[in-house]
Amino acid sequence: MVLLEAPKEERLKGGIPVERAILNRRSRRRFSSQKIGFEQFSHVVWAASTIPSAGALYPLEFYVVVGENAVEGIEAGIYHLVGKELALHKRGDFRKDLAEASLRQMFIADAPFSLVISAEYERTTRRYGERGIRYVHIEAGHAGQNIYLECESLGLATVAIGAFHDDAVSRCLSLPKEHRPLYIFPVGFGKE
Repeated sequence: MVLLEAPKEERLKGGIPVERAILNRRSRRRFSSQKIGFEQFSHVVWAASTIPSAGALYPLEFYVVVGENAVEGIEAGIYHLVGKELALHKRGDFRKDLAEASLRQMFIADAPFSLVISAEYERTTRRYGERGIRYVHIEAGHAGQNIYLECESLGLATVAIGAFHDDAVSRCLSLPKEHRPLYIFPVGFGKE
């Protein structure tokens, strides 16, 4: 298990104003090969998972696809976020496989890591019926915006990917059948 770090108090006082992050936020699809520090990695994953949830049901599941020698202190593999810890789900560098499953958007393979947001809809639809599907999608949007803003604050690049073959992504990540992929966010240092 890899314990994530929430931003420390000095980080909360630093950084850029949220208005600047909103203004500068862009979708960036070109990534350098520069390794990501553990603290940066941890903050992006933490930001993604720190969101409101309808009825406090938390239907989103987060998987992180980490490349070989791409994130300081993290071995290549697919990790599943359990609480505030990442559990190794599958060993190896699956970035190229994820890119192939994402309609051959090969820039995904260049990013040091990708966050994959999936959903277990039934957690929410059991209480809210069909309307719960909408709530799940709203929560995925919250997570996506947090990823964008945290990346901007840390000087990292990302882009929201919704174009992929659901079954291929599920197979690549070995997702349980109830975890349906919704969004992919490759993350790394931008390459101009």
